[in-house]
Amino acid sequence: MHWTLFCRVIDNLGDAGVCWRLARALAARGQQVRLVIDDASALAWMAPGGAADVQVQLWHELDAGADSGDVVVEAFGCDPPAAFVAGMAARAQAPVWINLEYLSAEPYVERSHGLPSPQANGLTKWFFFPGFTPRTGGLLREPHVLHEPAAGDGAAFLAALGCTPAPGERVASLFCYDNPALPALLQALAAQPTLLLLTPGAAQRQVQVAPPGVRLARLPWLSQVDYDRLLRACDLNFVRGEDSLVRALWAGKPFVWQAYPQHDGAHAAKLQALLDQWSPPDDVAALWRAWNGVGTLPWPGLPPLQPIWQQATTDWRRRLTAQTSLADQLQAFAYGKARIGC
Repeated sequence: MHWTLFCRVIDNLGDAGVCWRLARALAARGQQVRLVIDDASALAWMAPGGAADVQVQLWHELDAGADSGDVVVEAFGCDPPAAFVAGMAARAQAPVWINLEYLSAEPYVERSHGLPSPQANGLTKWFFFPGFTPRTGGLLREPHVLHEPAAGDGAAFLAALGCTPAPGERVASLFCYDNPALPALLQALAAQPTLLLLTPGAAQRQVQVAPPGVRLARLPWLSQVDYDRLLRACDLNFVRGEDSLVRALWAGKPFVWQAYPQHDGAHAAKLQALLDQWSPPDDVAALWRAWNGVGTLPWPGLPPLQPIWQQATTDWRRRLTAQTSLADQLQAFAYGKARIGC
C-alpha cells in the first residue's frame, strides 16, 4: 500500500522522532511511504542516512493535486492541507484516513481507539491511539530492539563519545524539559560518583555546574540509533515526552519520565495514569512525582537501581512486548478499513 504521513513539527524532537520511526517501520514491512513534514531539519541528525523506502517531502512543496495514496495518516491532529483533503474526497476509492493520536495511559484511550469521525465531505477519519494495553494501538517497536547488545558494546559506545566512566562511577543520561527540580536531582546524584551525560537543549542549558561527586559531559545531537545505544549504555536514564519514554522502556534500564509540563496541571493525570499502568515500587513512584513537580512531598532521593527498580522495569518491558507493535496494528487496521471500503 502507498502511505502518506503528515507531520507538523512542534519542538523538532518528539513529533519528528515518532513520525520518522513510524515511516521507517512501515517501509520495513514492505509499504511505500511518503513523509510530508513542515520542518525536516531535525532529520539531518536524527536520521542522517535516511531510509531507502521513505520519501521525505516538505509540506510547502506538496502539490495540492498530489495522489494521496491508499492511506493518509495525520500525526497528532495536524490537519492535511484543505486542497489535499478535497482531492482525497474526489477519488473514486477514498484513502483510509487515520489520525494518529498522542501516546497516553489515561482511560479515555481505550474508549476512543478505533472510533470513526465522519467528515462533512463524506470521508471518514479514524482515531488510532497508541497505548500500553491490548485494547489500544500499542507502541512503536522494531523487531531487533530487544536483542541484547554484545558484551562491551555500551562501554565502547561511551568511549567513542569521549564519555568513559571512572571506576565506580555510575552513568546517567539527562533529557528533560525545563525543570525546577534539577538542583535537588544533582544533589541526590552526588551521593554516589556519577557521570551525568547532558543531551542538547534544556539539559545543557540548565546544568552549567554540578556539585562534587557529579561529573558532567555534554553530548552532541545523536541519531535515533545512537540515542537507543546511549539509553542501553547508561545505568539510569531521565527522559521526557513520548518518543524517549518508549525508547527507555525498550532499553530496559531504570528510568524516570518527565511529562510535558502544562499550566493547568493536566500532566499530573498523565503521569499518574502511567504509574498506574506500571505499578512501580513506592520509592520509584515518589521520585517520578517529585521530578514532575506533583505533590508537596520533600525530594525523596534516588532509590537503589538494583535489584528492585531494575526488576520492575524488566517486568514492565516483558509485559509490553507481549502486545502487537503499533506499526503492525496500524497496518492491519488500514488494510481492514480498505477492504470494507470505509
